[in-house]
Amino acid sequence: MVGVVRRLLGLWSPRAGLRHALELGEGGRWDRAFPLLARAAEAGLAEAQYRVGRCYLEGAGVPASASEAGRWLKAAAEQGFVEAQALLATIYLRGLGPQDGIAAETLTRPAGAGPAGVPDFAAARLWAQRAAAAGSADGQALLGYILTSGPEEGRDLRAAEVWYRRAAEAGSPQGRLGLALALLRGTPSEEEFREAAKQLAAAAAAGLPGAHYLLGEMHDRGDGLTRDPAQAVVFYRTAAEKGVRPAQARLGLALLEGRGVAKNMQEGESWLRRAALAGDAEAAALVGDLYARGGELPPNYAEAALWFRRAAEAGHRTAARTLGLMHLTGAGTARDPMEAARWFRLSAEAGDAQAKADLANLVRQGVAGPEETQRTRQWFEEGALAGDLMAAYNFGVCLAEGVGIERDDRQAAQWMRRAADGIANAQYWYGRMLIEGRGVAANPAEGAAWLTRAAEAGMVEAQVALAELLVSGGAGHEDHPAALAWFRRAAEHGHVGAMFAIGAMLGGGHAVPEERTEAALWYRRAAERGHGHAQMMLGRYLARGLGGRRDVREARQWLERAMAQGMTDAAADLAHLPAAEEEPAPRRAGQSA
Repeated sequence: MVGVVRRLLGLWSPRAGLRHALELGEGGRWDRAFPLLARAAEAGLAEAQYRVGRCYLEGAGVPASASEAGRWLKAAAEQGFVEAQALLATIYLRGLGPQDGIAAETLTRPAGAGPAGVPDFAAARLWAQRAAAAGSADGQALLGYILTSGPEEGRDLRAAEVWYRRAAEAGSPQGRLGLALALLRGTPSEEEFREAAKQLAAAAAAGLPGAHYLLGEMHDRGDGLTRDPAQAVVFYRTAAEKGVRPAQARLGLALLEGRGVAKNMQEGESWLRRAALAGDAEAAALVGDLYARGGELPPNYAEAALWFRRAAEAGHRTAARTLGLMHLTGAGTARDPMEAARWFRLSAEAGDAQAKADLANLVRQGVAGPEETQRTRQWFEEGALAGDLMAAYNFGVCLAEGVGIERDDRQAAQWMRRAADGIANAQYWYGRMLIEGRGVAANPAEGAAWLTRAAEAGMVEAQVALAELLVSGGAGHEDHPAALAWFRRAAEHGHVGAMFAIGAMLGGGHAVPEERTEAALWYRRAAERGHGHAQMMLGRYLARGLGGRRDVREARQWLERAMAQGMTDAAADLAHLPAAEEEPAPRRAGQSA
């Protein structure tokens, strides 16, 4: 009987109908509640309009309709219904205006968790301000977020903290999270760290996954909380299981390293994969590194390349450079120097210094492709004009070799001179240009001085060039002992030509003491590294016993290897060797002939 009376009252009393509809809704009977809500909404009751909007939004008792949801929510908001104002602000913040499609789940995510469309910050701010001024904790938290993360011209971090604090004091989990983030901005004091931890703990207790992640970070670093890697992992896991991407990455890394938790490579990789697939560039790079390193199984470079590409496309500069190296060497992907150059450029533009050097090498070698060469040459020019000495050097090389620009030795020399003030490679180039009179008046003495600077800085090519100049006297004077010393320094760094030159100088005919035994040792070092002239000289030394040991059989082997490399002078030496069956046994030093 009571139910009948209520239904009858609902037919002529909008407020009674609203009360009855809410009771039905609490029991899950929205199909019966909606007609009563609709009559009350048509009668102008703001709460009913809000409820109708929510029904259309959630598809409760009526087919979902974004346009109808927006119309009724706006009607309630304009009447000052605070909950409608806060919800409308959320809708605009998600980039879902009342005329757009709205999914209810997009409204339950925390502010800033990734809008579904382009946010309308102006409309969101209008309704959030109204709700906040009316005392809505949700509205206050939303307004704090807009003042923090909205368009630059509308940001006000101090005002945002005030609104976050009001929302937090009203018990809003979002307000507590926002206040903690405000406190942690910049360089927090110990007191601010402690208060942030307190607010995050309350937000985490309310179920906000972002708060769990931040508490994990604070325990990880020991900021405001006792450093506790194990407790950090607990918080990371909670947040990761609720879909927080950075928490998934941190959990995966902790599992890989066994930090705060038992080491578990398989589970660690699984979490990193989840974070990577969700768009975390660092996680994708780590997965790529796992496949590249291998571990218990051989490296899988093809799989590594896929993950490095995912990371690089998300802006990870180290992954971009690694992908460039893989394209350069053909590891896990097709060998493609032009594609390598493209990734090197992207990495370099993101600030990777080594990628700049890698790209410069490809451009100078002329294998970067026309488009990348042109772009890189322009990049070098812009950097040079801005005062970057390395860019000035690279631009000078482009001008000297006509890479991406018409060759111009005069300008090349000018840029090399600028770069030579701080770049060893430029000192070497400029020294050579002065010696050759290329793009500048010839001045061998000044050129030798620049080569000396580059050589003293450790540039092996400059050490060899300077030594050759001192042997020939091309700078106006000879200094064979100094030349030998520079050849030795270059040889220590593996320069094969310097090894041969040492053998030649010690073998006689130069203004240094003759040491044929040592000369033979240097010829051998160079010969073993494929130097044709050294192979021929070692063959001669062995054939004649010039280095203290005669070995005709081995002499024949080295002379034949020299011939195979085009050393035709070795033919006469081979012709004078006895036939294989007549070859004497090797004679050691001190033995009589």
